[in-house]
Formats: sequence, C-alpha cells, structure tokens
Amino acid sequence: MSEKIIKQNGELIVPHHVIIPFIEGDGVGAEITPVSQRIVDAAVEKAYNGERKIEWKEVLAGEKAFNATGSWLPEETMTAFREYLVGIKGPLTTPIGGGIRSLNVALRQTLDLFVCLRPVRWFKGVETPVKEPQKVDMYIFRENTEDIYAGIEWQQGTPEAKKFLKFLTEEMGVTKVRFPETSSFGVKPVSIEGSERLIRAAIEYALKHNLPSVTIVHKGNIMKFTEGGFKLWGYAMAEREFGDRVFTWPQYEQLKKEQGEEAAKAALSKAEKEGKIIIKDVIADAFLQNTLLIPEEYSVIATLNLNGDYVSDQLAAMVGGIGIAPGANINYNTGHAVFEATHGTAPNIAGKNIVNPSSLLLSSVMLLEYLGWNAAATLITEALEKSFQSGKATHDLARFMPNGTSLGTKEFGQMLITLL
Repeated sequence: MSEKIIKQNGELIVPHHVIIPFIEGDGVGAEITPVSQRIVDAAVEKAYNGERKIEWKEVLAGEKAFNATGSWLPEETMTAFREYLVGIKGPLTTPIGGGIRSLNVALRQTLDLFVCLRPVRWFKGVETPVKEPQKVDMYIFRENTEDIYAGIEWQQGTPEAKKFLKFLTEEMGVTKVRFPETSSFGVKPVSIEGSERLIRAAIEYALKHNLPSVTIVHKGNIMKFTEGGFKLWGYAMAEREFGDRVFTWPQYEQLKKEQGEEAAKAALSKAEKEGKIIIKDVIADAFLQNTLLIPEEYSVIATLNLNGDYVSDQLAAMVGGIGIAPGANINYNTGHAVFEATHGTAPNIAGKNIVNPSSLLLSSVMLLEYLGWNAAATLITEALEKSFQSGKATHDLARFMPNGTSLGTKEFGQMLITLL
C-alpha cells in the first residue's frame, strides 16, 4: 500500500511505496510527463528489484485545470502538494490578461519554496557552444520568494504610481527619478531572514556533498542595501553558524591586512586541504564573464532571484541548452519540494512527438535523489549519457551531433529504458 512522505526530527521519512503528486503540464507536458514517468518507474523497478515503487497521483494546474474547473490553480492541487510534501510538474501556461501573474511563482510563494535549485553539468556526447563544457559543474541556489519577483509594482500613470512618487519625493526626499511623471515603479524587498536561509541551504548542500566552495553572486556595488546586504548577511551567518567548517573571503582579507598576503594565502590553502567550504563572492556581471573563462573555479552558487534567472539559463546554454536543464523548488525546513521542467510549454511543437523530455526527466532524477533513491537516479543519468555518446537523442540535440540520429519523444524514452 502506498503511503505519504513525512518529515520527522528534521529528516524525510520515505516509504518504499510512495505517493507523488504530479501536474502533467500544458503544451508539450502531455508528452514529456508520461515518458519521464515510464523511465523513472523502470529505473526504480530495476534498482530495487520491485521492492520500491512510486504511485503517481495527478493533480491539476494551468490550462488543463482551467478547462476542467474554471481555476488555473485549484486549491485541491495546493492541498495535495502540502500534504504529500514532494511533487513534480510539467510546464504551465501563464494566464494572459490578469489573474495569477505566474503559476510557477504562485506555487513557489504559496508553499514558501525559497530555494530554486538548478544543477548544471555536461553530458558526454552533447554538442555545446563552449570549448570545454566538462568544466561546467555547478549548483545554483536561487532565492525564490523575494527580489523583484515579489511582484510589487505600480504602472505609470495610475493613481497608485502618483501616490508612490509623491511619497518618494515629499516624504523620503528622493530626487533621482529622471522622468518622474512617466515612470512605473517597482519595489525590491530583500530581507536578512530570506538571505540567510538561502545561503545557509547552499552551504549545507556543499557540506553534505563534499563540494569545495559557495560563491555569493550579487550586484552589491550598485544596490548596496539589498544585494549588498545579501552578501554581508551571508558572510556573517556563515561565520556565526558554521564556524571552523568554512573559510570566508572577509577572513582572508582580515588576515591579509593583519599578517600579510603570504599568511592569508597559507591560511586559504590550509582551509582547502582540511576540506573547509570556501565562501566567496563576485559581482553578477563579472560572474557571467567568468563562467565562460574560468567555470572550474565555481561550484555552489548562492544568488538572488533575478540574478539566478539569468545565471541558470546562461549556464544551461553552455552545456547544451535548457532542454536538458533540470530544476527544483524546495523548502529545506518543511521538506516541501516541487521538481519541474525548466522550459516552457512550446505550443509550436506540442503533439508532434519531437520534444526533448530530458529536462523533466533530469528533474525526476533530482526527485529520486531527494528521496534518497540514488541507485535509480544513477541508472537514468548513465542511460542518458550512453544515449548521447552514441549520437542518439531528440532532434534538438541530435542535429548538432556528429552522425547524430534524431529520435521521437516516445522512441527516445523507450531507448533509455533499454539502456537502464
């Protein structure tokens, strides 16, 4: 009999027969979801000799939900994700002309899924636009609930915008709005709590997986109290909560000032040899350049919402594109997690049996790892790499491979099952 996942004493308790709610998704979701589920089921069956199993429980959201219930995001769906803790979703249509700003954002904010985790790695056989894609191996921790994605905006010309402008100029003494009468306004909230919990999760992930560093990516040279605060609060929390398990860049700079550069370098080298996590930071625009020039210097990335959007998509492009980019939205405190395809609904190719299911499939791999079912997860990633190395993939990837063979969505999925 299938059971629910529960969180007890800070740990997930995962039954061998577990219920996982899923949203099929709009557009290509109807194709990639069943294919991914069949591959996952086959991997779980093989890895555990039938002793473990996932019962997929469909819940509705997006266009399918609206057509069936009149709601884009029914309360029953939110209840299921709250109750079962872990779920997965295909791509969703965002309603046009009002209503929910974004179904994805609504899910993240309602469940307080404060981490958007995007692992980025290269699979052998995949053609990319960079010379050494094997050097790209990063885990992006993108803050999910604050920054401009909070959606606090006032449109130009509205009474609300005029009221906000009046407050800025008359109450706050702001004189730097260049064209005040024709400006829209937005507010960018960044809190100590929100910053600390995101960076804490990144450090704990690095410690758990024996990764060498956490880099705080920010634009604090311009936004000194929001993005700058994110950096400073992160460093302070790291030193306060993780003590001698980390070595931070401010500690390096302090040693350099007090004892000289050689002493600081020696302390950094000693920390690396002892397996301490190195906590450093870099300005966002410099980071984007560095990912192309020296990607091997970065491992775990902790950044705010908008920066994380840019960073994760650029890194995905460097290893083959968003079609093979997985993602998850997680609250490590409550255990809630929703894994997802990171691409859109692609209505132009929906129903043509050509869409690449790898994004959702690799997100399913992340789900298996989150459950602690690593053996099944490894079977899938190894099957994918075997397929790509042989030049067999869906058309978006195969067309760039030497002697590549294009397979349909269903055929690609079936081939992966044979490679498990």
